[in-house]
Amino acid sequence: MAHNTFGNRLTLTTFGASHGIAIGGILDGCPSGLVLDFKAIQNELNRRKPGQSKLVSQRKEMDEVQFLSGIFKGKTTGTPIGFLIENSDQKSKDYEHLKEVYRPSHADFTYDKKYAHRDYRGGGRSSARETANWVVAGAIAKQIIKDIHINAFTSTVGEITIDKPYQKIDFAKTDTNEVKCPDAKTAQKMIELIAEVKKEGDTIGGKITCVVQNVPIGLGEPIFNKLQAQLAKAMFSINAVKGFEYGTGFCAAAMKGSEHNDLFNRDATTKSNLSGGIQGGISNGMDIYFRVGFKPVATLMQDQESIDKKGNTVVLKGKGRHDACVVPRAVPIVEAMTALVLADFWLMENR
Repeated sequence: MAHNTFGNRLTLTTFGASHGIAIGGILDGCPSGLVLDFKAIQNELNRRKPGQSKLVSQRKEMDEVQFLSGIFKGKTTGTPIGFLIENSDQKSKDYEHLKEVYRPSHADFTYDKKYAHRDYRGGGRSSARETANWVVAGAIAKQIIKDIHINAFTSTVGEITIDKPYQKIDFAKTDTNEVKCPDAKTAQKMIELIAEVKKEGDTIGGKITCVVQNVPIGLGEPIFNKLQAQLAKAMFSINAVKGFEYGTGFCAAAMKGSEHNDLFNRDATTKSNLSGGIQGGISNGMDIYFRVGFKPVATLMQDQESIDKKGNTVVLKGKGRHDACVVPRAVPIVEAMTALVLADFWLMENR
């Protein structure tokens, strides 16, 4: 059994693969009467799509979404919203060398062993191509919870980190450069590092910070459906994610309670926000902020030792079009998955 559905009240079920005819999904549970901003949905897809710069995959996909159901005269009908995104720039021959060989640290091996029949073209369903579906659904979710503001940005590439607290970040500058880092000087250093790594045929990882503001109190369900648990699940569903922490995260392990407790103001806000806007698995009305760590992309444009299906040692060199750093294109994906989680909880509270 394959689990291709995400969510509880607002559910997204997706289909398709990297080199198939199309990818798509069904978003169910969306309230009726929502006037959709289709330009905003397409803009989110444009932020994610390949070919935006020399730093990312040069695959040329228009990524234009076609809505098949659940919308009439620009408004949601309350029935399942079906949508489709055609694949138009597949170069499947670039992956013939992977038919019998596994890329190190990639899903090739595990998919082959689990299903005994693997679509090796572009990684099949394990490809990040699938995340375009999530961005469409997330863009609709953002419109369900339009008063909640979700802003993600590239905060780290390799060892280069934006040296500002999120409160001093101008989110409007995130999309002004290739790496989606809102600090121009840091962004330039990131761009140079990714370009250097790509020239070497290598890849590099990084981090995305996400800030959610104007969050109502009460989102989240104890005990096994905590808000941070669902956010973590959403983030770990994204390709290449290796870590998630909210608020002080792992730094809290070295602190005393007297240092870490968020003391109350008289209006029930808190003097600090080390909790990251979540306490007891429920939003407390303060900003939610978290960080997501991404590993380097597994496919390298240099020789690596690997094995084939028969267990023979082989020398593998990657081919095809791949990102040297997945982080910049993952920014809208992080926002989309955050929106799906929050809209899901919002609907539980308001229906």
